[in-house]
Amino acid sequence: MLINSVFYFIIAGLCEIGGGYLVWLWLREGKSPVFALLGSALLTVYGFVATKQPANFGRAYAAYGGVFIILSIIWGWKVDGVAPDKFDWLGASIVLIGVLIMMYTPRNQ
Repeated sequence: MLINSVFYFIIAGLCEIGGGYLVWLWLREGKSPVFALLGSALLTVYGFVATKQPANFGRAYAAYGGVFIILSIIWGWKVDGVAPDKFDWLGASIVLIGVLIMMYTPRNQ
């Protein structure tokens, strides 16, 4: 279950960040409207992938926020060439701890 959950976090994150990035390129950098259409499609796929998480809506989406922070830092580094500094990594580490607590701490439900 943990492996599936992590897989869905990564796929959803790539869909959301990739979709947003394509729309960004269309609006901010004058790329073809095809970028906006592809970005919109990826953002729609994100909405479906997110429903695969085992947690309730609020918990899953709160945790997605943390995962997206980490993936966005990596995306900026690998795609835009902006290397994260020690404060980016510190913040990402703090967020990751929060995600792990929210999603994977045993609960009596």
